Amino acid sequence: MDEYAWPTDPEASAADTVQESWAATVAALPAGARITGEVIGRRPFGVFIRIDGVPNAIALAEITAMPHGMDLPALGAFVSGEVLWHADHNYQVKVRLDEWRAANE
Repeated sequence: MDEYAWPTDPEASAADTVQESWAATVAALPAGARITGEVIGRRPFGVFIRIDGVPNAIALAEITAMPHGMDLPALGAFVSGEVLWHADHNYQVKVRLDEWRAANE
């Protein structure tokens, strides 16, 4: 699989399921909440993460929050971070990864 392809595995939630679960996702993951999960998609602009404990939620860690000189986490990597905000228009939980925050300190 191309590292920048969207995952096609059976555990990846379908877009309609993510949308239908959006209100519950926002309630379960307020800004400042801690998350852990697996990188399930890589794009040139960031990584998509399947969030542990919230099966129908998709997080996006964008490169705009990544320190200069760092690489995106690999597909299948387990990561942790903090919820920054919610993108209602595309049903994404925006996060900053802990490894990115640590590199800035």
